[in-house]
Amino acid sequence: MELPPPLRLGVERLLAGTPLADLQRASATLSDRYRAERRDGRLHLDDALAVKAYLAARLPATYAAVRAAFTMVADVRPDFAPASLLDLGAGPGTVLWAAADCWPGIGEALLVEASAAARTAGAELARGVAVPAVRWLDTDVSRAGGAFPAADLVTLSYVLDELDPSAVGPLVERLWSQTREMLVVVEPGTPAGWARILAVRERLTARGAKIAAPCPHDRPCPLSPPDWCHFSRRVARSRLHRLTKAGDVPWEDEKFIFVAASRHAAQPVAARVIAPPRQAKGVATLKLCGADGGVETRTVTRREGEAYRIARRLDWGDCVPSAPARGE
Repeated sequence: MELPPPLRLGVERLLAGTPLADLQRASATLSDRYRAERRDGRLHLDDALAVKAYLAARLPATYAAVRAAFTMVADVRPDFAPASLLDLGAGPGTVLWAAADCWPGIGEALLVEASAAARTAGAELARGVAVPAVRWLDTDVSRAGGAFPAADLVTLSYVLDELDPSAVGPLVERLWSQTREMLVVVEPGTPAGWARILAVRERLTARGAKIAAPCPHDRPCPLSPPDWCHFSRRVARSRLHRLTKAGDVPWEDEKFIFVAASRHAAQPVAARVIAPPRQAKGVATLKLCGADGGVETRTVTRREGEAYRIARRLDWGDCVPSAPARGE
């Protein structure tokens, strides 16, 4: 996946003239904070250089993960056409761009972000986004009281790891109360990120939310540690992206996990592929989370005809439109 051209060009403009050595040092610090899930009262994007490091090294992967999550939502809710967006912990507006790309009908967006440096960069980038009304609110999500304006689409992306665990539940409940139609929470595809998403999912289903994606059911998750649910999206690296991260290959794989909770039921699907499919001559093996709330590894052979043709086309994260027949 690549960034939309207006976003890519905007990022390049903001990074122009920044010494590579500065970007590399700031990127290493930022990556360390993310990996360590450090909660020391500081914002990850607390100054202009940290924001530039994010633009160079993290924005492409975050955009890809969020955009992939939105695609899964759109696949099962083709009727969902949000006109408004509320994004909490917006950073420089990564979610705004992914949402506008997936749902061009978004006409207004409120982006909540405590970092002045991130808001400044985000406002500059947002000049190129196809959303007529974009507003920024200077508020720390972890300390914000009261209510935000309701929106059709409410998002919280790569934010929970910065919050005290005790604050997550009340925040999620408050956001759900201000969600007109869809709440999407995205986290890194790590065991810890999955655990946070499970806690969010449990809170939401307890309050009557309908799980739209990625789960094909509202029942408890059938997986247990050391297994965990996550997905992956391949991201094209620009030359500056590679240099900033001292990478050799022109791509990277961003692992992510999310939950999308809806006011209305999604289209039913038989299952979702929750691991990379294994292909061999005449055989496709799929790990599936089913609509019945169970998980299974299913092997489909060539002699099963149409079921095999469907299985061969499926990728990690895809919905199964109809359940492939079991092998004999």
